[in-house]
Amino acid sequence: MKKHLVFLLPLLLTSLTAVPQTKAVTETGEEVILYDNGTWEYANKELAVNKDIPVNPTPFTKSDGATFLLKSKVIPKGFWLDPKKWSFEKGSDSSDEEYQLQLRDGDLYAIIITEQVELTLDALRKIVVDNAREAAADLRILQKEYRTVNGEKVLMMKMTGTVNGIKVGYLGYYHSYPSGTVQYLTYTTQNLLEKYQDTMETLLSGMVKL
Repeated sequence: MKKHLVFLLPLLLTSLTAVPQTKAVTETGEEVILYDNGTWEYANKELAVNKDIPVNPTPFTKSDGATFLLKSKVIPKGFWLDPKKWSFEKGSDSSDEEYQLQLRDGDLYAIIITEQVELTLDALRKIVVDNAREAAADLRILQKEYRTVNGEKVLMMKMTGTVNGIKVGYLGYYHSYPSGTVQYLTYTTQNLLEKYQDTMETLLSGMVKL
């Protein structure tokens, strides 16, 4: 089931840097860049990052029960987890995820995707959403906000969509910095999303910089 539920991030750098573009001004006076593929972004990068995405003032930190540190071999990131609640395994050579995780007593899963490429959070968000919509035409973004997780700014997005007939709910943390990019994504079926949300956030908030 995992292979049907995953939204992957192909880092197509040529498409990010070589897309034809023109400039325009919105009705509210903000300059935007228009691309031939139908997408757009704010010319002011600071505005692009913060526009319409609230900032949650609550700091998020790892839980006391998270006693095992799972370390990435791709970038200097670690992921604290409760080994009594979570099992994990390395991703296969043919998969994009570095690790796969599963709740020991429940239908909740997680993946960790790491890349040695730095992106703006706004660019990362657009890539994730565009790819998600290709996999799930009925994609809905239920919530998105910036959070401070163990001292670092991350983007949180909560989404639902139907993939190969499976109604899936997602809650993920997305972060990029000079050492690379990480997607930490938890997922389950839509009917279990609210039930597991606290468990999802507890796991995700174990992400730390090494």
